[in-house]
Amino acid sequence: MSVVLPWSRTRTPIAMPNNDLSGIIDIGSNSVRLVVYQGRNRTPAVIFNEKVMAGLGRGIASDGRLSDGSIRVAVAALARFAHLARDMGVADLRTVATAAVREARNAQRFIDLVAEQCGLTIEVISGESEARGAALGVIAGIPVADGIVGDLGGGSLELIRVAGGEAHDRISLPIGALRLDAVRKRGARALRPFIAAALDQVGWAAKGAGKPFYMVGGSWRALVQLHIYLHDYPLPVIHQYSMDPGAPDRLVRSLGRIDPKTLKDVTAISSSRLPSLPGAALLLGAVVKRLGSSTIVASAYGLREGLLYERMPAALRAEDPLISAARDEGARQGRFPEHGDMLMAWMDGLFGGGEAPDMRRLRLATCLLSDVAWRAHPDFRPERGLDVALHGNWVAVDARERALLAAALVACFGGVPSGPAAALLTRLADAPSLATARCWGLALRLGQRLTGGTAVALQASRLAVVDGVLTLTLAERDAPLYGEAVARRLKLLATAMGFEAANRFA
Repeated sequence: MSVVLPWSRTRTPIAMPNNDLSGIIDIGSNSVRLVVYQGRNRTPAVIFNEKVMAGLGRGIASDGRLSDGSIRVAVAALARFAHLARDMGVADLRTVATAAVREARNAQRFIDLVAEQCGLTIEVISGESEARGAALGVIAGIPVADGIVGDLGGGSLELIRVAGGEAHDRISLPIGALRLDAVRKRGARALRPFIAAALDQVGWAAKGAGKPFYMVGGSWRALVQLHIYLHDYPLPVIHQYSMDPGAPDRLVRSLGRIDPKTLKDVTAISSSRLPSLPGAALLLGAVVKRLGSSTIVASAYGLREGLLYERMPAALRAEDPLISAARDEGARQGRFPEHGDMLMAWMDGLFGGGEAPDMRRLRLATCLLSDVAWRAHPDFRPERGLDVALHGNWVAVDARERALLAAALVACFGGVPSGPAAALLTRLADAPSLATARCWGLALRLGQRLTGGTAVALQASRLAVVDGVLTLTLAERDAPLYGEAVARRLKLLATAMGFEAANRFA
């Protein structure tokens, strides 16, 4: 007879609702996705992200109905997502459906089935709400966006004029990626007139002339991944990656020549997206021509982030997403959360005069991240700084700005301005700006060594150029802090800036 000891019994843990977690289940025409966010801040962290390519919109293009096969795939995915959300303790879970469910003749059957089998209440959002959500998503990730947002889903294309942090003119067109693919299969000549007829409905297209076009949606993001691959671009980050207006036409030609196996080797592109790429590229080219766009900018944020942003308090929405995220990351990874702001103020005596607002913003982000590598092995701290800056999940920052953050953090953590990292950064940013950013890092390195992270000594000292000499001024009582290591770092900073170094006590 076997005996089961009390402490050997397995029990299924029941997650209590976690008020810090929110989730969105997005039922699109092509995919069904669950994203779980942590935090009630300006840029909540994504802790779970999974999609299933259900293809609900395929049937709409042919007979106006959701097919039985796609319903089975979608319901199975939604049952899994609902189960996961309950086990995670997601307190705020929203389930939204877009064009496919909005237009399907048998949509109510699908909605009822999901309620019965998954316990989820589907919110079918209108084309106008979907357009507004996509626009707010772009604004959430690129607050200065001023142009036209285009969100290409499986069933529809939403176009929205954005400016001043708000969505303005908007229209929803029935030319999603799945519809484009269906029309393309009828014949090579059918697609262009189909696109042209739809775009003729955009009566306010002239408002996009000379302004950026911000593109959202999986098929267009896949085009960006292809563009990055074809151009051997050194930073595979989609958000705020830009292309010139002629790029879509070149991508159409490339897609006509490139071997499908080569496309599959572009590991960032899902194989399920490949059939939609030619139509998506043709549509993108037609849209930017119709609008007269100056450039094409990719956004990793879209409808889901817009739905979150829409519910944020006004004060939270007004925060700079880069600074907010850098502050949160610094607090999680650093030893002295308040030290970043103090270092920023301390460095103002050296960099503050005449500093451009965009550079000041990046310097603040650097200060807030200046202690994130302390847990790493000392020999690998520069690499850690490079990785945080270039590959961190930041928004409201482009490739050049990531490179400047990287140059500063590499210097802050003791890296040298040469080698592979330097070669990479020079492909992303201009040399004078990189030199300035490196000086930020050297100043941070000096400040951290001087004080060991303490506040009193930092606030009692001053760093400035006095009579053409880079001078570190300390209070008399802090004279013992000026050791050999501090003197060495002061001299490194002075040399990088073209000054002599000196210290004095006051």
